[in-house]
Amino acid sequence: MLACNFGKLEEEISLVNNSKAQWFHIDVMDGIFVPNISFGTPIMKIFQQKAEKPLDVHLMIVNPENYIQKFADLGSEIITVHIEASTHLHRNIQKIKSLGIKAGVALNPHTPVSSLSSIINDIDLVCLMSVNPGFGGQKFIENTFDKVAELRNLIINSGSSALIEIDGGVNEDNSNKLFDLGANVLVAGSTVFKSKNPTNTISKLISG
Repeated sequence: MLACNFGKLEEEISLVNNSKAQWFHIDVMDGIFVPNISFGTPIMKIFQQKAEKPLDVHLMIVNPENYIQKFADLGSEIITVHIEASTHLHRNIQKIKSLGIKAGVALNPHTPVSSLSSIINDIDLVCLMSVNPGFGGQKFIENTFDKVAELRNLIINSGSSALIEIDGGVNEDNSNKLFDLGANVLVAGSTVFKSKNPTNTISKLISG
């Protein structure tokens, strides 16, 4: 939703409600962990009130443990924290799950998949960043394909049930390959909201 028109937020939420998209992906940025600021709890309240599909909240912030309860109270069904921003990652995951919310861990492009080996069975989702986080509209990093395959193998070999989510530069040219390699969830912002027909674009991304 970072790429939507916030001047027409209710209309954009309605568009997603009536599309084949399954989740709302909400990027929360603090200008510290990433070089940009997005929005906070006032905007999140609007999603809570108007969205009819699960809120997938991606915390691109330092000290995420200070905000888990707040975003849980605002209707999050999935909360993802960055491994690079979590000094006590297990504690953060335990906190999220104790609130009855699915827990995700995000990896920046330079962070190896192997860093998840000790946590993979405790989480519900891995968000692989396929661009450097902080801005929308970036070009997809091709090495992501190899990371998806590696992560899929880690999940299978460990017996984990974690979903693989890809965030950044997703479009109609790479979506099929990502699904074929094992991705379960694709986050598409600019590809959808900057297209001439966002609803059709969503349908194409899902159906291939």
